[in-house]
Amino acid sequence: MVSPLKDRANRLFPGIAIAGLVAIAAQFLNEHYGAPAMLMAILLGMPLNFLSEEQRTGAGIAFSARTLLRVGVALLGVRISVEMVQQLGLPFLLLVIVGVLATIGFSLLIGGLFGRDRLFSFLSGGAVAICGASAAMAIGSILPKREHAERDLAFTVITVTVLSTLAMIFYPILTSSLGLSQDATGVFLGGTIHDVAQVVGAGFSISEETGDLSTLVKLIRVTMLAPIVLVAALILRKHAEPGGARPPIMPAFVVAFLVLAALNSLGLIPEMVKDLAGHVSRWALLAAIAAVGMKTSIPKLLEVGGPAIWMLVTQTAFLALFVLGGIWLIG
Repeated sequence: MVSPLKDRANRLFPGIAIAGLVAIAAQFLNEHYGAPAMLMAILLGMPLNFLSEEQRTGAGIAFSARTLLRVGVALLGVRISVEMVQQLGLPFLLLVIVGVLATIGFSLLIGGLFGRDRLFSFLSGGAVAICGASAAMAIGSILPKREHAERDLAFTVITVTVLSTLAMIFYPILTSSLGLSQDATGVFLGGTIHDVAQVVGAGFSISEETGDLSTLVKLIRVTMLAPIVLVAALILRKHAEPGGARPPIMPAFVVAFLVLAALNSLGLIPEMVKDLAGHVSRWALLAAIAAVGMKTSIPKLLEVGGPAIWMLVTQTAFLALFVLGGIWLIG
């Protein structure tokens, strides 16, 4: 007699294995050709859309897109500490926090101008404001189920990753032409570029000190993910339709993120465990985004349209101008 746990593992394994293989291919392209791993994972997954509808692989792909995603986001908590936040200084810390909140608020205001609803505005605004693809997937996991949820998520991940890659190339040129100091450059790069990997690439292309500071600022933006997801879940729960599915008061992956951040702040997580958790987080997120790609239909993705692309470009420009203005004001 097969145990329920073993039976579930057997059902999930084929889909998880395929998501893992796509993640490995994406990482290979990243390491050998410099292509953004998250973007490669979703693009390689999309032609395999038919596998998400196959009986043998569908359940594992759905599990990867949802559960592995939450594991990956939760483990980001090992990279956060109170000491790291204190190191930045109060003026720049406030600039980073207000920049995140202002970008999300701005996104909710302009969504209607681009023909998008508030849920898409929050999804894309959160991705731009916090940490790119990881934020998009975390926010997408708490939004109410709707017809085009996977399509909107895949579109946001692709667009925000492309914009982040362009920013990695052009923002260092911009900061140099503006004559920003080394510290101001680090704050600008970390406070505006969407994905952590691109922040690292842009910062260390200038100097080791700029790379360290920009990465620190970026990780402070990552800390905003947990409270924003929590507040959003509470708001969505309050406004959920009677009888409809309601998000949990405190999503489990948010609790895990906060617990790990607290343990790291207290120095209770050994360096070896942090390194391991960082690797597991990256691979879980890569497999999750590959699965999201496999659940996305390319024809449906094209239905999103040009206005949505311009919306994300506008959000990105707003965040850059806001942070740049704050840097000059702090001076």
